[in-house]
Amino acid sequence: MIFGKHVNRYYLKNAPILLLGIAALVLVDYFQLLVPELYRIVVNGVNTGQAVVDGVTVDFTMDVLLDEVCLPMIFIILAMVIGRFLWRVCFFGSAIRVETDLRCRMFEHSKDLSQQYYQENKVGSLMSLYTNDLDTIQECFGDGVLMFCDALVLGGMAFYKMLQMNLLLTAFALIPLVFLCVIGLTLGKIMVKRWELRQEAFSDLSDFAQENFSGIAVIKAFVKEYQELRAFCKLNQQNEDTNVSYTRISTLLDITVTLFIESVVCVILGYGGYLVYNGQFDAGMLIEYIGYFTSIVWPFMAIAMLIEKSSRGKASVNRVSELLDAPIDVKDREGVENLEKVQGKIEFRHLSFRYPGGDFDVLKDIS
Repeated sequence: MIFGKHVNRYYLKNAPILLLGIAALVLVDYFQLLVPELYRIVVNGVNTGQAVVDGVTVDFTMDVLLDEVCLPMIFIILAMVIGRFLWRVCFFGSAIRVETDLRCRMFEHSKDLSQQYYQENKVGSLMSLYTNDLDTIQECFGDGVLMFCDALVLGGMAFYKMLQMNLLLTAFALIPLVFLCVIGLTLGKIMVKRWELRQEAFSDLSDFAQENFSGIAVIKAFVKEYQELRAFCKLNQQNEDTNVSYTRISTLLDITVTLFIESVVCVILGYGGYLVYNGQFDAGMLIEYIGYFTSIVWPFMAIAMLIEKSSRGKASVNRVSELLDAPIDVKDREGVENLEKVQGKIEFRHLSFRYPGGDFDVLKDIS
């Protein structure tokens, strides 16, 4: 999730639709955690010919398979499909509306800014704000709410069920995940700085290309094609280097997540197999426990992805905020009324003007 004074308002503005999406997400997570229990019934039924259903041991027959496994599974699948469609519409639809409103606010503010602002901020930088940065904010808003809520709800529910089955096994499984969170937070801080550099490099490249296309006649007249080509290659190389640098950190985070998750699987199979050997677990219970851990894998991967997206989103929000917070130098005084019909009688009184960066006024006290 991303926060900032120009983004926070949208959480409250879209609160009803976001709450509906969260309710659908909780429903999907609840039904998803019913599936491992059905796995346990099937595995124990195939192995021993008997299964525990609602605390009662029954013979594993075709009727039990259809009534206690197949029919509930069909209902679970339908509920998950409907719920996932609903939260996608709610979360991603809200993100698109946030991007649209931000773009309108940015354009409304941009047309009131003075010429001096556009002399200090080149076109390439503005292009980056209206394209890459707004796309990043949209992605982080929708995916951020999804990942945060899903990690909290699904992870909490799956963790509770794992604790109910075996406390010590769950404690062993969480040790690598604690290290994962610490490393993820550390890499996230680095990724914020790398993303800002990446956006700046893209802005410089876009600005250089725009200026060259605008002044192509001058460049050809003075036979400067080779010099401009070398300068473009240099900027392009800088853009490539910053992208590769960011991708390295992002890839390192993905590899770290995979490494720690696979290590947890080894712990579960090792100690879980020992519990089955001692008779504290049966095969169905081990499969059920692995099913719960499989459900908890996504929340931890979501945390890693949330760190990455939040890092990019925070950098983009900072850049957009610089535009929205830019002061308007030329504006009407307080209490000025809008003219309904202009009669053509326009007067200047005591007008002075100096070009930005100039040493003296080119117009002084003109009426």
